[in-house]
Amino acid sequence: MAVIASAPGKVLITGGYLVLERPNAGIVLSTNARFYAIVKPLYDELRPDSWAWSWTDLKLTSPQMGRETMYKMSLKHFALQCTSSEARNPFVEYAVQYSVAAAYSTFDDNKKDLLQKLLLQGFDITILGSNDFYSYRNEIEARGLPLTPESLASLPPFSSITFNAEQSDGQNSKPEVAKTGLGSSAAMTTSVVAALLHYLGVVNLSSYNGAQHQENLDVVHIIAQTAHCMAQGKVGSGFDVSSAVYGSHRYVRFSPQVISSAQNAIRAMPLEDVVADVLKGKWDHERTKFSLPPLMNLLLGEPGTGGSSTPSMVGAVKNWQKSDPQHSSDTWKRLSEANTTLEAQLTLLSKLAEDHWEIYQSVIYSCSMCQPQKWAEQASEAVSHEIVKALFGARDAMLNIRSEMKLMGMAAGIPIEPESQTELLDATMNMCGVLLAGVPGAGGFDAVFAVTLGDSGNNLAKAWSSHNVLALLVREDPRGVCIENSDPRTNQITSGMSSVSIV
Repeated sequence: MAVIASAPGKVLITGGYLVLERPNAGIVLSTNARFYAIVKPLYDELRPDSWAWSWTDLKLTSPQMGRETMYKMSLKHFALQCTSSEARNPFVEYAVQYSVAAAYSTFDDNKKDLLQKLLLQGFDITILGSNDFYSYRNEIEARGLPLTPESLASLPPFSSITFNAEQSDGQNSKPEVAKTGLGSSAAMTTSVVAALLHYLGVVNLSSYNGAQHQENLDVVHIIAQTAHCMAQGKVGSGFDVSSAVYGSHRYVRFSPQVISSAQNAIRAMPLEDVVADVLKGKWDHERTKFSLPPLMNLLLGEPGTGGSSTPSMVGAVKNWQKSDPQHSSDTWKRLSEANTTLEAQLTLLSKLAEDHWEIYQSVIYSCSMCQPQKWAEQASEAVSHEIVKALFGARDAMLNIRSEMKLMGMAAGIPIEPESQTELLDATMNMCGVLLAGVPGAGGFDAVFAVTLGDSGNNLAKAWSSHNVLALLVREDPRGVCIENSDPRTNQITSGMSSVSIV
């Protein structure tokens, strides 16, 4: 009776900071790094006195962190009480509460009776994240292995996670896990919500009926967005949850009021009613299909510089906007124009590939084997000139984005593109077959990304290794949330190859 759902991690290649405000758009690519949630009954059958119970049990297991946390959940208020000493996971807690409340708010009385029986069997939830969500540099170096994708691939799937030993405040606070910036909390929340909503019968994610299938995804999206915002304590842009549900796309955020009203209502209304209102709310986010053009590959590199705190960087940019509205408005306008140009050039390349496949294929493979300054030599007639022109248009737009982001960071007093990243990215963009390189999302010291042509990614991974940068195993995978056929630990699924796609 187990339900297994998975949701992808993300890379925001355009729209950093801007995507926080409507109507600015961001291009977000979903990846083959996936988070898995396995939901099954905690007990095989109901106990004789089960109808007298007003609480049920929840066991949350995270094998990678070596944690097993026990909860009791009220079947009246959906409140969770932790009954073990392990650290709590607010993202999973809110995912459980809001998913169960969604079932109560949408079911009739007959379905509620069946739901009650299912809930009284308890929940046994296991969460697993692909290795690429976390940093394993220390483990690779400790084994004496080179900083290569092959070394990463030699680690067992869902390897144990090492906690950072250093404490920023010097106190005995909870240690943090070193992450790579792929949006693990959004992917985890989405996978748990999807598995629970399917398990409880709120949605059927195995159905491929067009309209019904889209409605099911929308319900997963709304509950996952709300749970994720509640766990964070703030309303973010939501692009990471959106890509975890729908896959790669162009994203414009929803109006924050749709969730902030729920944050206020929670103090005065039962959770069941709050969730009912959220499901009926005006979700005005925009989502347009987008993925990389053919024969182009996403590559991520971990520089090993420790990562950055996105919330504190966003806070610094917001403070700068308030203190210098004219300058910041001009910067955002130029950034928005550069983002739009990059999107247009990539869309054009996809169209050229569709209309002139053989010429496109020939040009991309030729350009993949030489440095950008020699790409123009690979064009011999009109269509190939148009393809090369679009490649250069995309590169120029990326350079403009990087320049504006770096200036914005300097004005706000934060390292959006630190000098060490600038040197790495400049060297990367000068390598054979590299179209784009940049700092994804909010920037800082997280992983850098590159978009490569043809098979040139292999050479880039080797070049990065010589710069002490670990190329990750992440690639673009445009699919969103999925119901899986089997436990990923038994099949050693790391890229979702045997999953049932619902996007």
